[in-house]
Amino acid sequence: MSWFPGAMSCKSKVAPSVDFDHSCSDSVEYLTLNFGPFETVHRWRRLPPCDEFVGARRSKHTVVAYRDAIYVFGGDNGKNMLNDLLRFDVKDCSWCRAFTTGTPPAPRYHHSAVVYGSSMFVFGGYTGDIYSNSNLKNKNDLFEYKFATGQWAEWKVEGRLVARSAHGATVYNDKLWIFAGYDGNARLNDMWTISLQDREQANWEEIEQSGEIPPSCCNFPVAVCQDKMFVFSGQSGAKITNNLFQFEFKGHIWTRIPTEHLLRGSPPPPQRRYGHTMVAFDRHLYVFGGAADNTLPNELHCYDVDSQTWEVIQASTDSEMPSGRLFHAAAVIHDAMYIFGGTVDNNVRSGEMYRFQFSCYPKCTLHEDYGKLWENRQFCDVEFILGEREEKVLGHIAIVTARCKWLRKKILQARDRQKQKSKLECNEESEDSGSGSQKDSSGRSSRGPPLLEVSIREADAQPFEVLMQFLYTDKIQYPRRGHVQDVLLIMDVYKLALSFKLSRLEQLCVQYIEASVDLQNVLSVCENANKLQLDQLKEHCLNFVVKESHFNQVIMTKEFEHLSTPLIVEIVRRKQQPPPRVYSDLPVDIGTSLVQDMKACLEGAGHEFCDIILLLDGHPRPAHKAILAARSSYFEAMFRSFMPEDGQVNISIGEMVPSTQAFESMLRYIYYGDVNMPPEDSLYLFAAPYYYGFSNNRLQAYCKQNLEMNVTVENVLQILEAADKTQALDMKKHCLHIIVHQFTKVGVLLTTALSVCWLPRHG
Repeated sequence: MSWFPGAMSCKSKVAPSVDFDHSCSDSVEYLTLNFGPFETVHRWRRLPPCDEFVGARRSKHTVVAYRDAIYVFGGDNGKNMLNDLLRFDVKDCSWCRAFTTGTPPAPRYHHSAVVYGSSMFVFGGYTGDIYSNSNLKNKNDLFEYKFATGQWAEWKVEGRLVARSAHGATVYNDKLWIFAGYDGNARLNDMWTISLQDREQANWEEIEQSGEIPPSCCNFPVAVCQDKMFVFSGQSGAKITNNLFQFEFKGHIWTRIPTEHLLRGSPPPPQRRYGHTMVAFDRHLYVFGGAADNTLPNELHCYDVDSQTWEVIQASTDSEMPSGRLFHAAAVIHDAMYIFGGTVDNNVRSGEMYRFQFSCYPKCTLHEDYGKLWENRQFCDVEFILGEREEKVLGHIAIVTARCKWLRKKILQARDRQKQKSKLECNEESEDSGSGSQKDSSGRSSRGPPLLEVSIREADAQPFEVLMQFLYTDKIQYPRRGHVQDVLLIMDVYKLALSFKLSRLEQLCVQYIEASVDLQNVLSVCENANKLQLDQLKEHCLNFVVKESHFNQVIMTKEFEHLSTPLIVEIVRRKQQPPPRVYSDLPVDIGTSLVQDMKACLEGAGHEFCDIILLLDGHPRPAHKAILAARSSYFEAMFRSFMPEDGQVNISIGEMVPSTQAFESMLRYIYYGDVNMPPEDSLYLFAAPYYYGFSNNRLQAYCKQNLEMNVTVENVLQILEAADKTQALDMKKHCLHIIVHQFTKVGVLLTTALSVCWLPRHG
């Protein structure tokens, strides 16, 4: 496979997301590069603020995005409510008043605004005269603004929808969805919807919600991602939390997304807050600002919907960061978020506009790929024989030994026994060679070696399988609400984690169990912890039972009547005389992650378990079949269908053999998902995701961005050499352009390099 890159272009560009075009077999061969100007990924940029003669500084307003413009409606300027409509052109970075005709909505704040088709819809909010504190009331009116004509029109709609403000609103499946808010007397958590397709037929319908419905709340944001609506935090009285809730439009089911699976040391979710914004982009939710326990934080939090993890985005070094604020508004255009206005320090209204540049990299599939290897049980080379019932669970030596030292020791012991057994059988066969027996030493007729058998008497199959799932994915399934058996199973897993010295899994189990203990299951969990001698969990349960708000409810249950006498005595004594609390400042050992363990495996820890040789231009590089097959459909098909008998595989990318350095970069990506590499490696590896059948084009996207943004005077000669070898014509042209324009600097580097090469020979 040769590369024939296309022509250069000069569009403003950020980290790309390159889609495979499988309809064209050689589509990946054409590497088209854009050499700037660029917008730095994760960069905040302050845009021109709104001048007072265009529109007032404000908060509690709304913004929506339509084509290449941001539209701002309503809010308050600290003295009066507003109902003007402002327009910000993101290309020209210019402000103006939007053209309007007809009767606009009355001045208001804490309303909602959404875009459907070529119109903006404004619903509800708080109206009246805040200066004189008269005629203040919530509304349930619905207005449409048509972008093409500037026409305002009110929809006269039937329905019993309670007037409200500070609610959540979104559009999905041709409908406007309204959730919760404040009606002037109390916070709400009802949900209503209305079709936006036909104004004449429209009417409000209340939605019957089920599942873990969020508490009544207001001043919260909603965002739609992957066909689900998300709600984060908000004002809900004493119940205010930093919970993230997910609503499924199809079944009208709410789910609280647990944060208990986040290990200590992992980035926590944002603090509880209100008056913040949340927008969706790609597979992520971005939360900014708001009032968090009397502070105005300005970190940008990002939630990955696929991995269910939070992180704080580190802004680029050249960012112009917005200050903390609340009651601002945000919208997304293309691959950037725009934030306008809000209330900043000392109750001052803002007229600032900020732009944040998203990154568009495809997700890392490392954990998913190893998880599929575990689920499919292909290329297994070890069989664990478990418990008294001798139940069997298959696995892969390369991954198990990389993740667990205790199991690694067991596997080495079993392998030594197998070698000794094979020696004895070989000796017996040589003595009986005249008998004509054709069976192999295992008694099997299969091509591959027999499975290595490892006996573990102290483990039963079900908890061991959960432990194995963790080894492959760094995750275990969170206990289902109300299913005490799930919690008891995790306790058995915890017992194994202690025995196998898996610190990370220990912490995960403890957090899951403690978060799952409730009034219904606490006695069952306590009794099981007592039986398994899990003192930390038993202590947690006892403290839960004797809490003032729990004790009477727990002791009145039937489960308490059947509790063992020693436990009842312990509970009564704990209630009468609680032990002093012991606080420990010792750091918690959270163990090593999948990425860390697979990195160590590649760097030498897994060398003795290699079972395949990769040949790069005749030079051998030992590797692991299971890992290669998990991450590459090319290797998976090879090992499944036509595994070479000598156990050696020649490495190339089409007709091109990568450099040794680029090959090591590719192995780092395969083993632990690393995408950091010198730009010259990216030229060799751009086609690798397509040729080797990686799960997505994440590596390709990083290679492309690496080449476009990181060619410097210092590395231009190495990249020129790689471009020449790979026939990357536009990169070669770009390198020559840099060399010509920076000839003096490049010449000095070249002279220095030649002198270093010359001195050892002639010094």
